[in-house]
Amino acid sequence: MPKKNIETQTGTVTEALPNTMFRVQLNDSEEVILTYLSGKMRKYRIRVLVGDQVKLEIDPYGGKARIITRL
Repeated sequence: MPKKNIETQTGTVTEALPNTMFRVQLNDSEEVILTYLSGKMRKYRIRVLVGDQVKLEIDPYGGKARIITRL
């Protein structure tokens, strides 16, 4: 079943935290959001470093976002 109303944005990784968590600054605003890696990125061990451009799926309930691709 496809997901509905998932907002995607791009941002830049500003800080790497333990347990595959990151702080990402959104490109269209000054907002910094706490993010985590998606399951496929963990499975295939895709590296995300500080300064990388990433694509995010923002949680509709607020708080966190999921990194889905590295641009």
